[in-house]
Amino acid sequence: MAASGSSRGTLIVTGGGRGIGAATASLAAQRGYAVCVSYLRDEKAAAKVVADIAAAGGKALAVQGDVASEADVARLFAAAQQLGPVTGLVNNAGILERQGRLEDMSAERLARVFSTNITGSFLCAREAVRLMSTRHGGRGGAIVNVSSMAARLGAPGEYIDYAASKGAIDTLTIGLAREVAEEGIRVNAVRPGVIRTDIHASGGEPGRVDRVRSAVPMKRGGEPDEVARAILWLLSDESSYSTGTFIDVSGGR
Repeated sequence: MAASGSSRGTLIVTGGGRGIGAATASLAAQRGYAVCVSYLRDEKAAAKVVADIAAAGGKALAVQGDVASEADVARLFAAAQQLGPVTGLVNNAGILERQGRLEDMSAERLARVFSTNITGSFLCAREAVRLMSTRHGGRGGAIVNVSSMAARLGAPGEYIDYAASKGAIDTLTIGLAREVAEEGIRVNAVRPGVIRTDIHASGGEPGRVDRVRSAVPMKRGGEPDEVARAILWLLSDESSYSTGTFIDVSGGR
């Protein structure tokens, strides 16, 4: 654990209170980042992530906000700068709704999923570019988008709206990477497969990992820490010549 917690600058992790986001925030602090964690509702979980980082000698801050809100995103990035210059963003915040078929999905449901998963990621990436781009006087940095293997598999009969939103994140990753490649910013993504997090309960099936693990070549679900390690590699100088690319953390699925 870095004593200062900020030798690598400040990393913003959206949806950083639980699951993949919490694992990423904790590992980032161990690697020397000051970490700004955003959360929507679960203040207690986000506070625990921050407290654990602080107890280990790191620097962290939790900020409540909705990534689909332009005002909340602006407030998040302003707060993060209290920790120091922003050098990284992990676009992790995302939602899914109860499993179902397209024929049963309302426009309201689609708007909720797309506003958080797509608009939220675009807004956060926009603010990160404004701060980090050498074109705007920034020092450069890295963005890692958390996509999903659902973008490639489609999630039929479960949540094709979520899958489609993650397809948009894949396209954002490719396009933005090329847009800012000369401005000191790298943009990459991870595509998690079946990972043991609370998101499955949001879809109405808390035990989904155990049901589908037989379809995974490695015959098990993944852990949030396994995704976090891929994210931290993409943020690090070890991936200095990688942009617009993807790491599938899916057990071979």
